[in-house]
Amino acid sequence: MESSKSRRDFIKKSIAAGIAIPFLGTSLLACDTEESKKMKILILGGTSFLGPHQIKYALERGHSVSIFTRGKTKSTVHPEVFDKVEHLIGDRNNNLKALETGEWDLVIDNSGQNVKWTTDTAELLKDRVKYYLYTSSTGVYYPYLGDHITEETVTLTKEPETLDHPDEKLEYWYGVMKTNSENAAIKAFGVDRTIITRPTYMFGPGDKTNRFIHWPIRLAKGGDVLVPGKKEDLVQYADVRDVAEFMIRLAENKLTGKFNIVGPTNQQTMLEFVNEAKGAFNVNTNIVAIDDYDFLEKNGIQYLVPWIPPIGKNYGSSRASNKKAITAGLTFRDLKTSVKEMHDWWYSDAITQEKRDVVEKNPKGVLMNEEEILKKWKALKS
Repeated sequence: MESSKSRRDFIKKSIAAGIAIPFLGTSLLACDTEESKKMKILILGGTSFLGPHQIKYALERGHSVSIFTRGKTKSTVHPEVFDKVEHLIGDRNNNLKALETGEWDLVIDNSGQNVKWTTDTAELLKDRVKYYLYTSSTGVYYPYLGDHITEETVTLTKEPETLDHPDEKLEYWYGVMKTNSENAAIKAFGVDRTIITRPTYMFGPGDKTNRFIHWPIRLAKGGDVLVPGKKEDLVQYADVRDVAEFMIRLAENKLTGKFNIVGPTNQQTMLEFVNEAKGAFNVNTNIVAIDDYDFLEKNGIQYLVPWIPPIGKNYGSSRASNKKAITAGLTFRDLKTSVKEMHDWWYSDAITQEKRDVVEKNPKGVLMNEEEILKKWKALKS
């Protein structure tokens, strides 16, 4: 089974698209501590998936925010916050003029999809910004071969000279790009002023990848629900809002270093995920588990996020440790709440019917073919 293809598809879609402060004995000191947390934040990006949630949370906590964008993307979530931020217009390819002046406490690099971009902005800002937070990815650990992937696991710094399959080129490129971008930030700011966050597959309101939306759509309808994978297959995921809020708290608490941002709190199988997520809707659901990888692939199901076949170089893709991040204050929303709120966003005025139809009426998608696939599976097992 060519599992690398699933990872390649993920990457293409992705590209296109705190520790508690110790109690201080007097109210004066406590107030001073809270005041000291107020930051001037610069977000490189800010209008796509992760950024609007960061902006909303930062403003709620009393921070001021500037965003550096091309001025083209309109957010489908929290549009009201963009009247409350400073807009700096430019292009990371060739126009950083808007960043040549100004001072901030924190820069969050959400749009680092090129090592040169990170190098250029980090070097430009290093004497005028206190901390650099680079939004990386668990993709730096590809190939995922271990049982327990921690922040100390070796990451990709160069692409191999030969590939097992041509489809791997994009996977290796992405991991290398993210690792070397992390290193560029650290080189400019130093380890004591750099925060590296490595989220796994994010989902939630504003998601443009359409990787996760299958589950809110499908579970809301009930009936016989196809669930891929063997009973022991693990899954990992993160609500984008949990990611955004943790990032802000890391900076507030001046916690530097590298952090895997992956949920849930404890290991969870795909079946456990669906059994919990279905509770978001008051409908009758019958889970039909299909544990034959070959059958799934033959019927067009190579992945169904958060399920990724744990085989070959994807074996450990859902085995990243979140212990360090949880110790640093990472928390997780209730899965049922996350699924329901993503469902409500998907069917709100923020999304056009045309965009919904791309997913829900995709002739090659699981939503359109599930009934027929289940008939084949039941016939095979009868």
